[in-house]
Amino acid sequence: MTQWTEEVDPVNGDFRVQLRVEKVLFERQTPHQHILLIENRTYGRVLLFDGVAQVAENDEFIYHEMLSHVPVLAHGAVRRVLVVGGGDGGAIEELFKHPGIEHVDLVEIDEAVVEMSKAHFRSVCGEAFEDPRLRLTIGDGVEYVAACADTYDLIMVDSKDPTGETNVLYSEPFYRNCRKCMTPGGVLVTQNALPFFDRDWLGKPLARLRKMFADVGCYQVAVPSFYGGFMAFGWACDDPAVRQVPEATLAERYSTAAPETRYYTPAIHRAAFALPPYVSGMLA
Repeated sequence: MTQWTEEVDPVNGDFRVQLRVEKVLFERQTPHQHILLIENRTYGRVLLFDGVAQVAENDEFIYHEMLSHVPVLAHGAVRRVLVVGGGDGGAIEELFKHPGIEHVDLVEIDEAVVEMSKAHFRSVCGEAFEDPRLRLTIGDGVEYVAACADTYDLIMVDSKDPTGETNVLYSEPFYRNCRKCMTPGGVLVTQNALPFFDRDWLGKPLARLRKMFADVGCYQVAVPSFYGGFMAFGWACDDPAVRQVPEATLAERYSTAAPETRYYTPAIHRAAFALPPYVSGMLA
């Protein structure tokens, strides 16, 4: 008998999609969410939280490369990074391709996600969890940032989609606490959902970020397993010049760092910030 997952858009609930399940590799109900890892012929291994796809083995490189390399290469001198969420390890695996990065703090609320990734998702995380530059904290990212005395050149929020006004990882207090943990010229990048489906949500977090950062915007990337078109990443920095780094400078930094990428290029980096009017209008 064919088994299927049913995925419902978590923000507005108006969209459903099914994935054929070839095999269930991991399933657990934790205090935070239902975790399911399946095999699918098109996407490979697919991680779902509460029935919603989060990471697909065969296209995760698109999401994680753009989440990580865009801010690192735009900044040009990232040494210390904080990642909130991202327990699958895909983001830190990309970060550790940069030899200039000296330290990464990863704060993941659900230890089972890390356990699952180490056991079944090495194609995504590689050996990132064994990298000596990593300090893994199992805990609440909001509480961690509120109490944090360290500073970072880059903060990445690799979270689930926003599911309501109470989602604290999209709240003004959380952003303010992130701001106090950042070095001058530091960059904050956030997962900011799908503009076409989540039209009410794209502008709200960015409006909150504008209260504390000089330069706020977003860039886009299309990830096939995230149904609904382009995904937006929120961008915030004190220095507007960081977002406007010329392609030639990005190319030089890319060549020096020499990260192996399958999607990211300096040209795609610059193009990702070119927004169609229907998206830029949501930011006004």
